[in-house]
Amino acid sequence: MLKLLQLLFMALWLGTGCSFAYGNQEARTIRFAMTPAFLHDQHALLAEWRVYLESRLKRPVEFIQRDRYRDTMDLLQQQKVEFAWICDYPYVMLKKDVRLLAVAMNEGKPTYRSYLIVPTKDTQTHSVVDLKGGIFAYADPHSNTGYLVPRFEIRRSGADPATFFRRTFFTWSHRKVIDAVAAGLVRGGMVDSYVWDVLNKVRPDITAKTRIAWRSEEFGFPPIVAHSGISEPDFVQMQNVITGMSNDSEGRALLARLKLNGFVVGSPRLYNGVADMMRVFGEI
Repeated sequence: MLKLLQLLFMALWLGTGCSFAYGNQEARTIRFAMTPAFLHDQHALLAEWRVYLESRLKRPVEFIQRDRYRDTMDLLQQQKVEFAWICDYPYVMLKKDVRLLAVAMNEGKPTYRSYLIVPTKDTQTHSVVDLKGGIFAYADPHSNTGYLVPRFEIRRSGADPATFFRRTFFTWSHRKVIDAVAAGLVRGGMVDSYVWDVLNKVRPDITAKTRIAWRSEEFGFPPIVAHSGISEPDFVQMQNVITGMSNDSEGRALLARLKLNGFVVGSPRLYNGVADMMRVFGEI
């Protein structure tokens, strides 16, 4: 009889897909997508953050990393993930499909900028307009700081972004734009200020080969969002855990490694500047 009960238990366990159980309730896995602008090649940190979230949510968590912003956007629209940390440009694009959950505090504010960077030896460039006819690196076609901002600045000068540069290409990450500029492969690129600032702290030997030639106005920091179909209890629970990270020692340790002060609820109004630039291109 004992053997039969053991076999029955195993069959039931396998039939559920080996789901985790917390207490007496079976818990569905929470899927959380990340874009390459955050935690790129930081697998150990991501693993620690997963453990932190699981311990507080009492549910298993799976981080899903994608190399392109469009891939993360598709996961959200198809509701294949519950949450994602995305760029502000995709957030405005996806406003009907997602809910703003939290915004990071970067150097005390929920904002960041676009940096125009050039090789250090270039002391003459002071705006993207000065790079006309050169080779320019874009980060991603759905990046605000790495694509929308430079195109907007070119359009604002009266030129056509499609013909302004001799050649452009996508690196698919802000870090790779920095590498391309540092190596002198391009005359310039625009990058996420958070990425450049963090890299400047951990790899100053790389950023020392670049110069910040121009800084944009402030934009709302890339947000953490939930897909629109998420249940209210799941949304509130995740929001409380994320915004509460600065209230305990483990959370503060993770934030320190992320080089962030914490997360706040935030407001959609933070992204009005991105929406204004999109209107210039007829995108909304």
